[in-house]
Order: sequence, then C-alpha cells, then structure tokens
Amino acid sequence: MSIIPLQPRDSELGAAPLDHRSASDKREHHTSPDINGDNRPFARLNQAAHLKVMPASDELRKKIKLAAEEYILPLEKGHPFTRFQLERHGRRLLVPLNLDESYLGFAMVSLGNAFWKPSFLSIPFARRLLLLPGRLLHRPACETEGERTNGNGRHATTGSCVACRLADFKKQAERLGYQVLEAERSPAILSILIKGNVDAILGIASLKDLEKSVDQVLLAGVPSYAIPLHEVDGDEFSLDESWVREVIDQADAARALSTISYLPLIRAANALFTDDFPTLLPRTRSQPPAPAHSPLGQTEELAFDWLANGGKRFRPFITLAAYDALTGGSGTTIVPDGTRLQFTPAVGQSAMAIEAFHKASLVHDDIEDDDLYRYGRETLHRTHGIGMAINVGDYLIGLGYRLVNATREELGADVACDILGKMSAAHIKLCDGQGAEMAWQAAPTATFTPAEALQIYALKTAPAFEAALFAGVRMAVSADEYEETISEYCRHLGIGFQILNDLKDWAGDHNNKLVAGQDAQALRPTLLLALALQAASPEQFRELEALIQHSADDHLRPERFRTLFHECGVFKKARELVEQSRQRAQTLADEVQPAEFRHLLHFLVETVLAEEPTYKISKV
Repeated sequence: MSIIPLQPRDSELGAAPLDHRSASDKREHHTSPDINGDNRPFARLNQAAHLKVMPASDELRKKIKLAAEEYILPLEKGHPFTRFQLERHGRRLLVPLNLDESYLGFAMVSLGNAFWKPSFLSIPFARRLLLLPGRLLHRPACETEGERTNGNGRHATTGSCVACRLADFKKQAERLGYQVLEAERSPAILSILIKGNVDAILGIASLKDLEKSVDQVLLAGVPSYAIPLHEVDGDEFSLDESWVREVIDQADAARALSTISYLPLIRAANALFTDDFPTLLPRTRSQPPAPAHSPLGQTEELAFDWLANGGKRFRPFITLAAYDALTGGSGTTIVPDGTRLQFTPAVGQSAMAIEAFHKASLVHDDIEDDDLYRYGRETLHRTHGIGMAINVGDYLIGLGYRLVNATREELGADVACDILGKMSAAHIKLCDGQGAEMAWQAAPTATFTPAEALQIYALKTAPAFEAALFAGVRMAVSADEYEETISEYCRHLGIGFQILNDLKDWAGDHNNKLVAGQDAQALRPTLLLALALQAASPEQFRELEALIQHSADDHLRPERFRTLFHECGVFKKARELVEQSRQRAQTLADEVQPAEFRHLLHFLVETVLAEEPTYKISKV
C-alpha cells in the first residue's frame, strides 16, 4: 500500500524513533531490522498479500491509528516518506503493539494519514478529490429501510450497507465542492492532478484498490488521507465512518506542513506541451489549420502532434526539477490557490528539446522494431508509412536543436553549447545501442550474455536521462562537480528502467505497446533471454537455441519463451537486478549536495524504478 509519496531517504529524516543505524546501514535500503534486531531482506508490500490484512475489530483499528498518530509526532515533516521508510516505520509501530507483520499495510496507511492530515486539511474543498470504489457505489440500492440484497441473495442491515454510506459521503463531498472519482480509474486521477485541478486526495477503498489507484500518482507528494474498507463476509465490506467524518468537512489553512511536493513541477512540465506550446514553439507551415493538411504542412503537423501528445513528460520534468533544485528549490511547494509554476522561455525550451529528442528516438525505434502501438495508438509508421515516419523523426531532431539554440541569448552561448554537446553524445550512444540490438537480430546467436544485454541497455536508455538531468543542472550552475556522478547515476537508472520494461512487456503494457510478449515475438536481445541462456539446462539451451534460430513455429515462440523463462527463473533474477540498480543509484544520490538536488535524485529512483503492484506474467 503506497498511498504515501516516495521521496527522501532515512538520512534526511529528523528525530526518527529507534533509528540507530550507521551511514553504511542506511544505504542498505533493501533490508530492515526485524523485531529480533537482525537485518534481512523484507518482502515488498506490493508483492506480498499477507502483509495487507485488515484488523478485524474496531478496537484494534483504533489502537493502531492512535499509536501511529503518536509515533509521527517527533518525526521531521519536511519530506514525505520513501516506500522503504514507510515499511520500516510500519514494522516498528507494530512491535510495541505485539502485532505481527500481517498488519503492515494497515499500519502504513495509519502512519501516512497521521503525517498528511494537517496538509490535507489546509487544502480548500474545491481542490480536493474524493476517490470511491465504483464496484460498491454501483450496487443496487437498499430494497427496504432496514435491509438490501447483495449479489449472493444474502441480506445486510442498512447500518452495514457500505453502498449507502458511500453514496451519502459522495453527496456531502459534492455539496462541499470536492471532485469525485471512482478509485479504479487511476489514469483519470493522474490526468486531474496534472491539469492542476486537485491538490489533495481522500481515498476510500480496500487496501488493494487504494494501492492500485495511487501507487504511481502520489509519488509526487500529494497530501492524502486513506480510509481502507474491511471485508466482513465474502463481498461484504464495512467502513469506519468516523475516519471519514474526521476530515471530509474539516478545513484548517493554518495547519499546512512545509512538505516538499513535485506536483507543481510535473504540472509545469506538462504545461510546456499545452498552454506554453504555441509560444515556445510556434507553427510556421501548419497554421491556421487548413495548411496542416497540405503537402507542405503535413510534416510539421505530424511532428507537432507527436511532440504535444502522448507520454508522461518525465524527461522534461527532470530538466525543470534539476534546474529548480539548484536554484533554491522553490518549485516544490503546492500553492493552495492553484497558481501555476512558471519558468523563463529558455528553461522551458531546453526541457521541450529533451522531449523532442526522446520522441524522435521513439519514432525511429518503433520503425526498427516494427512495434504496433505507442501511447495506446498505432505507431506512426503504421499509420503514415515508414518513409514519412523516418522524416518526422528527423524533423523532431531538428526541432530539438533549434529549441536549444534559441536559448543562447538568455542562457549564454557556452551553456547552450554544453547542453547541445551532451544531447549529441546521448544521440550517438542511443544509436550505438540500437545498432547493436539490430545487429544481433540480423544474426542471432545463443552466445548472447547478460553483460552484453546490460551494455546495450546502458547505451539505449541511460543517455536520455543523463541529457535531461545535465540540461537542468547546466542551466543553473557549472556542471563540472556533478557530471561524473550524473553519468554513473543515470547508467544505473537506465538499466533498471529497461529491465522493468522487459518485465512489463510480459505483463502487457496498457499504456504503451499493449501486446504481451512482443519482444520475444520480434526476437529482441533482452536481458531475460540472456539470463535464460545462462541458466538453462542442456535441454533447455537447445530449445532456446532452436527458438533463436527460427526453427520453431513463430506463432508459438512467445508462449514457449515465457515457459522457458519461468523454468529458468529469469523473472525473479531480473527483479533482483532492478533492485541492484536501485541500490547503486541511491548510494550515489546519498553523497550529492545541496539537499534539494539529493532529494530529487532519490525521488527519480523511486519513481523510475517503481515496480508495478504485481508482475503477473500474462499468457500470450
């Protein structure tokens, strides 16, 4: 359950109870002292259902809640918890209560609520979002004053009718000015947050649904209050209504915490491609609309559409956030009236250039891999042909260089040249990595090793992160003292990110390529394949070799690869390598100054290398 945003690490917490670890211990963020005092890896909550048990009695729930409120009091409030910190504090909260780790999820929710409650209450009603479980809201209404029939024909008294209670709270929230959304619609939550309409979230759902809805959304640092439903009998749930009443109609602007949030910077990055787009990158051949359909205007129209739509704008965010962190960090404060964070034109154009280069690489990458979908729609080369797609990708590269060049007057020629140099180096590394992948596909062999796969990943993915981070740093200060650290940090970040993409490919990525097992079908040199070749028995190796050499039925290849990957344990090994990348990047970030920049690097690790709630490997 990660209703709590993930940001700085233990070394940045103040008076954390029971925290007597050495600096070296603090770096080992994958371990946590258990109740006997020894260090051992603990199960991540998003992979362990047994850690999400709801306390059965109202008395026990209140006991944990009150203990969490007391536990939070001495902690420094300037930075939200990381996932690691929250799990560690949750375990420590349970020890004096003599409760086992099965209640960890509930303990973490209680700690998060205690932390965020003052900030949540400081947000006006009109800028709050109420998340409700749609599957309960849409149940049939009560049939009588005293009872209703559920889907199994059983009856429940009105007093335990969660649907009725939720409907009442929904009406109350709407009267107060809340926006209301079903908890299952997590993409819509992200959209609302990015648009700037919501600054705080009140969520009512099961522990599982709360995690699914907000795991990624609230990484940014949004004041939130979570009220988990508890299962009574089968599909029947009950609700601690007093928890809702504590906050739903309460407001206290004076209680706000000065807790950092990256939401204003995320919004600013997205605004570059909406509100600011016409000013920072005016059209020349496709304005007004009619010329966009002419032969001369079509390239610009397609390129601008590709640049302005699709994707999370994460790389432009990195540029803006790095610049902000090294110029005082004033952009990490939520303004209750919704005033938007502004940057100078040159800073905005540099961030847009990063996205232009990224989008160009995706257009070309999709052609080279013959991918079917990107951002939930057909790839450009499938809708407009390979020739036009190549041309649009080239056009986007030109746009990127033009945008950086336009910053010379404001930033100085030396700054613009340094950024261009880093971007061109990133472009070359990307081509080296993509070229190596295509060279292997043209002549695949079973001698492909994990080391070779990781080298390709470092070349293909890390340079984009490095260029984005470097651009923000260089616009703010001389980058000399940061350049080596940034390069190594982004290498680990990029490798971990690419491995997670491998895993997502087998789970089916609904935000991107849509088709599970597409990498195997296209016979790409993934780390999963290299790990399987390394771990395979002689019989398994022969089958893998046959699949690689196309001697097996192409239609059956993904399904057979999936089976062999499971047999060779590569999915587990891949997750372990992601964790290794996470640890190494975190260790590098630990030594960075100033604190605002260090916080950003920790945030990027937790965001870029955040695992899905579960990796359920789909059948092809």
